[in-house]
Amino acid sequence: MPVAIITGASKGLGHALAEALAERGWDLVLDARTAQVLQETAAALGKHGTRVEALPGDVTIAEHRIALVAAAARLGGVDLLVNNASALGAEPLVPLEDLALDGLRRALEVNVVAALGLIQEALPLLRASTAGTVIDISSDAAAEAYETWGGYGASKAALDHLSAVLAEEEPGLRVWAVDPGDMNTDLYAAAVPGDEDPRPAPSSVVPGFLRLLDERPASGRYAAPSLVGAR
Repeated sequence: MPVAIITGASKGLGHALAEALAERGWDLVLDARTAQVLQETAAALGKHGTRVEALPGDVTIAEHRIALVAAAARLGGVDLLVNNASALGAEPLVPLEDLALDGLRRALEVNVVAALGLIQEALPLLRASTAGTVIDISSDAAAEAYETWGGYGASKAALDHLSAVLAEEEPGLRVWAVDPGDMNTDLYAAAVPGDEDPRPAPSSVVPGFLRLLDERPASGRYAAPSLVGAR
């Protein structure tokens, strides 16, 4: 069975992707910072009959990244790495004038540095896979300028560029930076508390990710909502 590592997998998009892959028979290594919620997620996914390793921890810690890849190796390798764990830099979001530099550092550390660290750790196993794939979760804020989204957007723009360079350096892999679009998630609620405008559930864009995995287009940047629908 193929094996995927998904960070930030206890809820939101990470949980939705894990559910969809488990339904397809994938074995999973899941990460999140909240141990109880992660264990509950893993237990629920176990109903699909696949193997699920749940490792609570912080992706900015090298030992935790090593443990994630080691767990995947025990399951058979790494066919897919999804860098989904994210930090906003400020909760709620604030203008750049008020953005604490430590908050910006945290966003860069989680969204870029830790993502690269996990890619580096997993690369030998990704290269050994017949369909090695990296999905870096991007954001519309990486490409567009929105008030108060400067720190988070800058970190995601950096992740986009890292993904593009990795694709050039690793032509044997698929490397996709994927913008999931506007979603109803805890991350958005923390970013803009009090915004009650309706937003789609993360599960609504999962078919776009599955389409990427099925059709395996060239490495690049994709918007998941545009991939949802008739093929």
